[in-house]
Amino acid sequence: MCSLTPSAYFACYTIEKSAEDLDSNIETGISSSKAVEKRQTNGYNEFEVEEGDHPIVKFFKQFVENPLVLLLLCSAVISLIMGNQKDAFSVFLAVTIVTAVGFVQEYRSEKSLEALNKLVPHHCHLTRDGHLSTVSATELVPGDLVRFGVGDRVPADVRLITAVNLEIDESNLTGETKPRKKNIDVIPSETNYVESIQERKNIAFMGTLVRNGHGSGIVVGTGNNTEYGVVFSLVKEAETPKTPFQISMNDLGKKLSYLSGAIIAVIVTLGLIQGRQWLEMFTIGVSLAVAAIPEGLPIVVAVTLGLGVLRMAKKNAIIKKLPSVETLGSVNVICVDKTGTLTENVMTVTKIFTLDEENTFDLEHGLPPKTSIAMREVLKIGGICNNAHIDEDGKKFGQATDVALLDCLIKMNMEDEIMGYERVSEIPFNSDQKWMSVNCRRKNDDSSKEIIYLKGSIEVVLGKCTSYFVSETHKPPLDVPAKESVMRHVTAMSSLGLRVLAMASGSDNNKLTFVGCVAMYDPPRKGVEKAIRDLIGGGVKIVMITGDSDQTALSIARKLGIPVNPSNHSNCLTGADIEAMSSEDLRSVIGSITVFARTAPKHKMAIIQAFQANGSIVAMTGDGVNDAPALKIADIGISMGKSGSDVSREAADIILVNDEFITILDAVKEGKSIFYNIRNFLTFQLSTSIAALTLITMSTVSGLPNPLNAMQILWII
Repeated sequence: MCSLTPSAYFACYTIEKSAEDLDSNIETGISSSKAVEKRQTNGYNEFEVEEGDHPIVKFFKQFVENPLVLLLLCSAVISLIMGNQKDAFSVFLAVTIVTAVGFVQEYRSEKSLEALNKLVPHHCHLTRDGHLSTVSATELVPGDLVRFGVGDRVPADVRLITAVNLEIDESNLTGETKPRKKNIDVIPSETNYVESIQERKNIAFMGTLVRNGHGSGIVVGTGNNTEYGVVFSLVKEAETPKTPFQISMNDLGKKLSYLSGAIIAVIVTLGLIQGRQWLEMFTIGVSLAVAAIPEGLPIVVAVTLGLGVLRMAKKNAIIKKLPSVETLGSVNVICVDKTGTLTENVMTVTKIFTLDEENTFDLEHGLPPKTSIAMREVLKIGGICNNAHIDEDGKKFGQATDVALLDCLIKMNMEDEIMGYERVSEIPFNSDQKWMSVNCRRKNDDSSKEIIYLKGSIEVVLGKCTSYFVSETHKPPLDVPAKESVMRHVTAMSSLGLRVLAMASGSDNNKLTFVGCVAMYDPPRKGVEKAIRDLIGGGVKIVMITGDSDQTALSIARKLGIPVNPSNHSNCLTGADIEAMSSEDLRSVIGSITVFARTAPKHKMAIIQAFQANGSIVAMTGDGVNDAPALKIADIGISMGKSGSDVSREAADIILVNDEFITILDAVKEGKSIFYNIRNFLTFQLSTSIAALTLITMSTVSGLPNPLNAMQILWII
């Protein structure tokens, strides 16, 4: 089992036991003196980035760690000694460009660690010594009491002691689109810990964003002892792999070194045996050795890659690491983060079901040509049982499902229909009752009765209904056949990975009228399906990775054309499945898997390493903090420019400015073009070198005068 953070254990503790273990008080917090004492043990609430080598040292390390660079430097020195200053200058310039690229790559790798510190909010609301104050979040220690509301980022890992309609966006950490509802209940566990982050519903995690409600709690983990601290450690330990191009160039450098040494030895020895002047033969041998080195290669590579970078920038892809352009041409596996890359990361109403005509209205491809009274009533209830709002700039705030319902209402031009009602009271949603309701009456009508509008899970809502809605004057009984019809349609929508909410209204909370259902999901981005089809057609395997459930993941995969088995889940693995496998077992099955669900950062790393161990060149896309470790160890890390976190952008090799997956297709095409151009040049360069080597060697072996002198060899090669 991997090491767990304190929150995994405190999720199983009562509030009282949590406070006792941390020597805290749920009313007054800890004392200032106790905080100072704890800080000496736990340190500050931040991520410690170790001091690395000075940038100048790192730059010069690039010269001595690359065999081809060393060989080229030797070539430049020899050219300079022999009076060929232009060749020497060209080689020195090319070497400087190559080493600068390597330096930038290493420097940016460290920046991804520094970006994690930005996730710690600058300030937080703290109760210490019984007094509420606003302090720097870095001052927090385990046992402190903190509180937070809508728009706040959680300052540490916190065991909740109050949670009022609290919903927290954990997508940066888990990859799930839907904000997670939080509560204060103890989570029972036979092992006395809760391993899955998604199951820790009584924990608020550092760096996550409060979307709805408010809460407070006891700090149980700070800095490296938080879930973000785990991500920090993974990023810190992950080594950025050399690109296939860099590996092949290093290999070429070693081989050419051996070849050059052998040529000098053979030519000089043969010449001396034939009685020639040793200085003449040494000069010829050195010239041939230099000729064997493709001095022009670094310049051609730098120019070719540079032009590729400029072309990609025009197509909304920023290349951070020059060799990444060529490596894209070699990629044969792309691991894609679902949320925000393949999908819009915006919940959208896609279907509406009503019993009046037993009809499902499909909104996925636009508004329906006609609407029924029942359908409009469904949307009206969705607008009334709704706490989302729009600011002056038109930006929408609130729970994802509420925003989706409000969006749909606006598209149907039905805003005026909910403006005529005023709220009298509200019963908020909670995970136990699985519904929310609003009591309303019509505005400017004192004689109107209160009406109950309710939305929630289909099973609970149906249990409260005795009739169904056709019109205000026609509400037939909700008998068994009618309920079966509803459940049949709901099951069909759920099988597509849609989230279904039921709507009802009436005057008695236990004798309501069922009005209908709405189904929503996070829709695929435009152009993604065609891009995936083209990539698969070009021999690239597409693998989807998500924190969502396997059912939702498989549904999206089918929509996008990612190959999945329609009859079972044989193409899908969950994080729990990966956890139970050895590295060898994962390697043996990963070739047939196209969907990974319920994954954590460590699972994403294991997936990429398994593909790499099988010889694949792997690209990884992502936008969240949880993607950063995988982005760093992938052969190519691709981050989103708009929606991507600072951490993911720093860890990546390529940034998609427009967040469009289709840009990857253009990048792969560009990479293949560059790969072929460099290969063609290398073929030309080595063929001329081999011709010269063959000519001089045969002349020397035959005892004939050398047809080319040293300067001529350097000039033509």
